[in-house]
Amino acid sequence: MVSRRNFLGTSTALLSTGLEARSLPLTQKPPSITKAILVSMLPKELSYLDRFRLAVEIGFKEVEMRTVSNHMEAISIKKAADKAGIRIHSVMNQAHWQYPLSSPKALDVEMSMRGMQISLHQAKLYDADTVLLVPAVVRSDTTYEQAWERSQEKIRQLIPLAEKLNIIIAIEEVWNKFLLTARDFVQFIDEFNHPLIQAYLDVGNMVHYGVPQHWIREVGKRIVKVHLKDYSRRSRQFVNLGEGDVDWKGVRKAFSEIGYAGTATVELKAGNRNYLEDVSVRVNRLLELAG
Repeated sequence: MVSRRNFLGTSTALLSTGLEARSLPLTQKPPSITKAILVSMLPKELSYLDRFRLAVEIGFKEVEMRTVSNHMEAISIKKAADKAGIRIHSVMNQAHWQYPLSSPKALDVEMSMRGMQISLHQAKLYDADTVLLVPAVVRSDTTYEQAWERSQEKIRQLIPLAEKLNIIIAIEEVWNKFLLTARDFVQFIDEFNHPLIQAYLDVGNMVHYGVPQHWIREVGKRIVKVHLKDYSRRSRQFVNLGEGDVDWKGVRKAFSEIGYAGTATVELKAGNRNYLEDVSVRVNRLLELAG
């Protein structure tokens, strides 16, 4: 079984808090955050191989997949990634919205559990280390307390499979009316007291009601993966990186303080090569990455 330390690493590389890369102290190593892209951002009209090649050509070293229903498709995805020279680092589970673990309906929960089992196995196939999970959804038939209790019970039932496959289940904070504070997010994860239950922090998701750098500091070493988005409070919608209300300098500083040296996956709308090249440049500038 992996430990939390294995995944978070002991790297001392820190993110610069200045506006220019040249402001890095001579004693400080370059940032070691790995830049990744969500597969849904890549042009769907291209084959997986061409999508992955495009991602590599514009500067992304890793990709996050979404769960696919066909096993043969998953095998072809793995072959394409290997051929393109890109690592699949995680799988975004797809069953948790339509069929939340917190649902009072037995069939919903059964479908949700099945979706997570498929996601965990696909992560193993890809040599990924993480599956993203939205743990629960608060709605008219599900209170906050019920969402907490029901989802924790089912996640605990998934731990033996996660242990067998050696895959982290990373809980993400999203617009699900659940885990609305960093304190709740931390408590929810810590109650499992297990190295394979960790945090997938989305920089843009909490901007509407919170401050990303505060969350980063409070969640701290529990963060194993990061999503990069930006959000405009004025227009109340997600926007391109650097065009919203995320304080990227503050975010870089917070990542530096907790020693985060994992993967940061861009999660924006899809687009053509020119758009994706621009996104890649924005990530480099905002996180002060090389290349």
